This record gives sequence, C-alpha cells and structure tokens, in this order.
Amino acid sequence: MDFAVNILALGIPFSVALLLASLGEMFNQRAGVFNLGCEGIMAMGAFLGMLVPYAAGQGAPVSGAFNLLGLLLAMGAGALLGLFFGLAVITFRAPQGIAGIGLQMFGVGTAGTLFRHFVGGTQSIPGIDRLPIPVLSEIPLLGPVFFSHNPLVYLTFLLVPAAWYILFRTPWGLRVRASGTNPRAADSMGIRVNLVRYQALAVGGALAGLAGAYLSLCQVKMFSDEIIAGRGFIAVALVYFGHWRPLKITGGALLFSLAQALQLAIQGQGIDFPYEFAVMLPYALVIVVLAFSRESLLLGPTALGKPFNREMRT
Repeated sequence: MDFAVNILALGIPFSVALLLASLGEMFNQRAGVFNLGCEGIMAMGAFLGMLVPYAAGQGAPVSGAFNLLGLLLAMGAGALLGLFFGLAVITFRAPQGIAGIGLQMFGVGTAGTLFRHFVGGTQSIPGIDRLPIPVLSEIPLLGPVFFSHNPLVYLTFLLVPAAWYILFRTPWGLRVRASGTNPRAADSMGIRVNLVRYQALAVGGALAGLAGAYLSLCQVKMFSDEIIAGRGFIAVALVYFGHWRPLKITGGALLFSLAQALQLAIQGQGIDFPYEFAVMLPYALVIVVLAFSRESLLLGPTALGKPFNREMRT
C-alpha cells in the first residue's frame, strides 16, 4: 500500500509541467497552429524562472515575491516567444514543423548559453516549498496523494476546468475553435483568424514558460541543460492523445507521470529490474499509446498546420 501511495504522491506533481505545456499546446492547435517549439519555450521558462530568485538570493534570504516574479518573467518570455513563432508561421507563413524545430533549438541553446554566462554552473535554489492543506493533508492515504503539494500543483489542476470553460463556453474559445476548424468560414463571420492565432500562441507560450519555471522552481529547484528532457515533445503528443480536450489531456499527463514515478520507485526500492528499461518506460508508454490511438488524428482541427491567407480562396 505504501508503495502505491508513494507512486501516486510522486506522479501528481510530476504531471504538472506536462499538463501546463499540453494545455498551452491545446490552445495553439485548436487555433490551427502546430508548435513543436514548446520544448524551447519551456527551457527559457526554466532558466528565467530560477534566475530571479537565484540573483536575489546572493547573500540575502529569498522572499516569495522573487519566486512569483520568476514565474511571471517565465510566462512573459514564453508569451513573447509564442508571438515570435507566430510572426514566422502566421505572418510569413513558414512551415510550422520546421519553424517549431528552429524555435526548440533556439530556446534550448539560448537558455543554456545564458545560464552559463550569468550563473556559470549548477546551483540549487530554495524554490517554492510544499503547502499542505490544513486538515485535508492529514487524511490517511488521500492526504499525501492530493493535499500535500506546492501551490502550483493545486493551481494547475484548477486550470483544467478553467481551460475547458474558456474553450467551450466563451466567445473567445469559439473563435479559437473556428479558426482551427474552418478559418475561411470564421473569416466570413468577421473573426480575425490570424489575430486569434496570435492570441492562442501567446497563451500557449505563457503556459509553456510557466511549465518550465515549475520544473526549476518547484520540482528540481535548479537548472541544467537537460531539465526539460523531452517534455515539450511529449506535451505535443499528449494533445493528440487527449483529442484536444483538457480532461483527456489531463489523463494522458497523469499516465505518463505515473510511469515516471514508477521507474523512480523501482530504483528507490532496489527492485531487481534493469535501470535502462525503467528510465525508458515512460517514453515507451507514450509511443505505445499513440500507436493505438491513430484514429484521434481524424478528430483534430481540420486546418491544423495550414496557414491562412484571406486573399486566397482555394
């Protein structure tokens, strides 16, 4: 029982970075833009998120305000990178796949270079501590699993129903879905398709930046070149797995994170199992799940990956 509780207690916070990035990518793709640069935005968010409290903590205690400032800086940088990506693929109509890979390389490379310049080497930071919810965290079994995490974990899971409401119950969400499903019809109804796509990319970039900052401020409390570890690409895959719906995407993020927690628990318990296979397990699981959900490709936005030019009628 304790083994299962430990896996669940680890898996839920592990899912946060994936869930934030996946929700952001969901808004991108619902608007018709396929952003493979999520990994690069997360890397920049991870670096900038830890830079503020690290710089402020040189010889002085770090207050929560500096952690909050780091989160806001990461989100702002992510939004700007999302808009920069939009300039390439919306305004200049660059191929979205190639531009996304370019953004990924730019973000990861820039974050690593700035980190070595301003920090120099691996440095730990206090980060954001856990905030157990009074009374609820004392409930046997349920308390350690659901109510003993840092504030961003609670905020992220509250963001899931908020994302659903925004996407399916607000005028802006309707414009996003129309821009990714039938941009020509949306344009004829007076919707500024490219503007909506820019807005979706800014939202997606901000969430990806926040996801990266979560890793450096809450999960590992440091920055390294490998901190993202492919999570940006997995977030893109989870959007397909979750059929572009927040609740299903949450299930996919939890599935991957529980597999990651399982491999850590296997190593921690000293179970006789090859280390390499344990590390590979979460990534192999994503491949297997996607292989058996090929039909989900038919359910996505029909204009996904296609630039919109209102002057062209074909």
